[in-house]
Amino acid sequence: MTNNLDRRVYVRELKDYFHYEQATGNDDSLNRWIIVPDINRPGLELSGYTLENDLRRVLIIGNKECAYLKTLDEETKRRRFETITDSYTPCMIFSAGNEVPESLVTIANNKNFPIFKTKEVTYRVITDVVAFLDKGLAKSWSVHGVMMSIFGTGVLLTGPSGIGKSELALELISRGHNLIGDDRVDIIRAHNDLVCFAPKVLKGMLEIRGIGIVDVGLLYGASSVLDACNLDLVIALQPFDEDKEYNRLSINDLKFELFGLEKPLLEVPVKAGRAMSVIVEAAVINHRLRQKGIDSGEVLRQRVIEDIQRKGGQQ
Repeated sequence: MTNNLDRRVYVRELKDYFHYEQATGNDDSLNRWIIVPDINRPGLELSGYTLENDLRRVLIIGNKECAYLKTLDEETKRRRFETITDSYTPCMIFSAGNEVPESLVTIANNKNFPIFKTKEVTYRVITDVVAFLDKGLAKSWSVHGVMMSIFGTGVLLTGPSGIGKSELALELISRGHNLIGDDRVDIIRAHNDLVCFAPKVLKGMLEIRGIGIVDVGLLYGASSVLDACNLDLVIALQPFDEDKEYNRLSINDLKFELFGLEKPLLEVPVKAGRAMSVIVEAAVINHRLRQKGIDSGEVLRQRVIEDIQRKGGQQ
């Protein structure tokens, strides 16, 4: 597993994603970095209070801020605008159709500072921007394996090279399941979920020994490939070892842990003649049943206990 913790979002990405109208700054101004997944409504800064001010956050100016600005004289507004257009501040967004004051336009253009306008209401702008930055700035880890959606459950297949992960994935795809990524899977934390996706260059591709690269979307249709999905279950494929005691009673405490979140982990032995695609499907169905409170291993244990008690009562 490899990590990529130094993620950043460019102001250009934010503008292009939400199609904001650019009011100030040229194209070069869009190359500023956003490194904090949060926003700031600079009411205190506009009032002159600048202590403990985090200048690295995106500024959003809504109806309240614009109404307050109208109470200030021109000289005071200019001083406050000089403060909030700091070089560390990524950009500013005027929401709810509010216009950018002319004095701010002049100051921002002199600094080549980007200001955007949108007709979206302020609360929607805040929600959308924070969600966009939360995903874009999330810590990322890369895992060697195959990520699939099986019966709508996100399953990461791991195991040593050559054990047959890609071949198993191809068989599962032919059975109607969906591929997210092969060989390298990138994982980020989004809120309380682990989200998996493939690098652009590898999206929709499988490497099958003896055949080469297979374009899954062309072979099985565009619906056979998904851009991303949540990680729900990890299945670690292992060479079959006759001396090892494998899980036989659904008692499993193994976990896959990343970014403080845990996901169930199953160790599944691989052996010639085993119908691995059917076994993986059964593992996924069993996992979903356990989420609903139906544990086949517990059912069996209860049956054994009841049988022992029944026989004991007959003695």
